[in-house]
Amino acid sequence: MGQQGPLLSIDHISKEFYGNVVLNDVSFELKAGEILGLVGENGAGKTTLMHILFGMPVIADTGGFKGRICIDGQEVSFSSPFDALDAGIGMVHQEFSLIPGFTTTENIVLNRESMKPSILNDVFGDRMSILDRQDMKKRAEAAIEKLGVKLDPDMLVSEMPVGHKQFTEIAREITRSKTRILVLDEPTAVLAESEAEVLLKALRKLASLGIAIIFISHRLHEVTEVADRVVVLRDGIAIKDTPVAGVSVRDIASWMVGRSVATERVSEGEAREFGPEILSVEHLWVDMPGETVRDVSFSVRKGEILGFGGLAGQGKLGIPNGIMGLFQAGGVVRLHGKDVPLNEPRTALEIGMAFVSEDRRGVGLLLDESLKWNIAFTAMQIQGKYLKTILGGLFRIRDEAEMRKLTEEYIAMLDVKCTSPSQKAKELSGGNQQKICLAKAFAVKPDLLFVSEPTRGIDVGAKKLVLDTIHRYNRDYGTTIVMVSSELEELRSICDRIAIVDEGKIAGILPPTAELPEFGLLMSGLGANGSQEDLSA
Repeated sequence: MGQQGPLLSIDHISKEFYGNVVLNDVSFELKAGEILGLVGENGAGKTTLMHILFGMPVIADTGGFKGRICIDGQEVSFSSPFDALDAGIGMVHQEFSLIPGFTTTENIVLNRESMKPSILNDVFGDRMSILDRQDMKKRAEAAIEKLGVKLDPDMLVSEMPVGHKQFTEIAREITRSKTRILVLDEPTAVLAESEAEVLLKALRKLASLGIAIIFISHRLHEVTEVADRVVVLRDGIAIKDTPVAGVSVRDIASWMVGRSVATERVSEGEAREFGPEILSVEHLWVDMPGETVRDVSFSVRKGEILGFGGLAGQGKLGIPNGIMGLFQAGGVVRLHGKDVPLNEPRTALEIGMAFVSEDRRGVGLLLDESLKWNIAFTAMQIQGKYLKTILGGLFRIRDEAEMRKLTEEYIAMLDVKCTSPSQKAKELSGGNQQKICLAKAFAVKPDLLFVSEPTRGIDVGAKKLVLDTIHRYNRDYGTTIVMVSSELEELRSICDRIAIVDEGKIAGILPPTAELPEFGLLMSGLGANGSQEDLSA
């Protein structure tokens, strides 16, 4: 292709959010016509890096970044995504940004419509030009042809299958005459296997036309299939940059998850013994957007910590959300041998289950209320705790003294950084908000506690404290815990067994001491599709 230097250089990029380092001295290059696979666990820094490349306002709003980005050897500085588009960078995000009531053609040429003069132009000038629909359709068809896929240019987006929406997004980016670099963030996450194959073929076709592609995917077999090179991010550091030739899915999986955690496993001293079965789940399905559970069966014994891991969008988050009644669910769930009515959140709490949600702002906290009100709220509502009767039992009012005592206890136990129990939840950092969510669940003294993404978005020190607290709570009170996390290292450090969820089903259940590549293979959908029975404790 006669390409001299790299088309794109990412040069010593570092970025921190509120003192939390998310990218540390990341560098790599991309040539014209090259496909680069960018992989890493959730939270490894991939999305932040793409936000920097694309000039997203969130980067400037949080203090900018260190390092530089060069295109054709010239340093560029983008203050908005429009600057990135002008420089020839197109991006297809995980969430679709199409207009449902518009057709394929209208979405592809959006904001770059073809115009033709009308009879009123002579009087009112160019602003009376009308859409040249024929030319728009011709341009859209050319982009569809370039992709090598079948799309109906006149179909409304609202009527399209999900795979067609993804192709429409890509077609829109390549109709921009300047697009030379295309970034695809998890483009196959929503696609069926056959659609994904068509997409990979389309990417190879675009690369052959000289477009450079950054392909972010959790489906590692697709990376080995389509990419020329792979860059692996782990904890914000580019730990590997290597040609894909000769690299296996197992290699990438072990680079992604690292090998440091085996030594950090909390030592038990002796083998753990558990009580009788406390929870059994049969053929659970949950209709949670983006985290659909299709058919999951498992059981948990009293005193056990069972972990659920897997990649984003595979259904692990849907399991606790469905059992706790936050999303439509079906199947059979039994607690202590008795059927749990699904789709009834209050009942789930009343019978002895509690949930620390991954959505701490939406579900977990009353952001405008004090810490003591947050921590005591569920116990007060469901169990009538922290209330005192007055006038001979005529009224019940909040017992402020008891609420304060409870809150001070948890502030000390969890090392919550706050000014007092009366401080508002919204004023705390993310890590401290997460600790308040845990305290709120602990306060109801549940038989079974679901904890979802307990350390999402918090720094390493706070992570350790949160995990130690969950571990200690399990040991001191014998509370059975089901923990969902995107970070395999966390699960391996405190869980007794770890179930990996792939495409809405359990791909296998492994002990925390299993080899890392085994987990990686289950996550990438290539592991032995072992049933729970033969792998469970």
